[in-house]
Amino acid sequence: MFAQKIRQLREEKQLFQRQISAALEMDNALYCKIESGSRQARREQVIKLAELLDTNQEELLKLWLADKVYEIVSEEDGANDVLNIVAESIVEYKKSKPL
Repeated sequence: MFAQKIRQLREEKQLFQRQISAALEMDNALYCKIESGSRQARREQVIKLAELLDTNQEELLKLWLADKVYEIVSEEDGANDVLNIVAESIVEYKKSKPL
């Protein structure tokens, strides 16, 4: 999800991978792995990517986080049940959190 999105945005901006990797101050091979989905970006890199690609930071962070969650639960039996439990827990946490 995240990898496809940053690739799409980069291509729409007609930027090369080496331009993005230079702006992120990382090796081009590492950025290529992030864009191919074989390596996870760090949060601060996602924030910088949102700026470089002129896109919504919150949306990009959500895709990045969704990929992290997917990596953890995707091969587990009952993954949907686990995600539902987490979603319910988040709702309950927000209800109990003081404003």
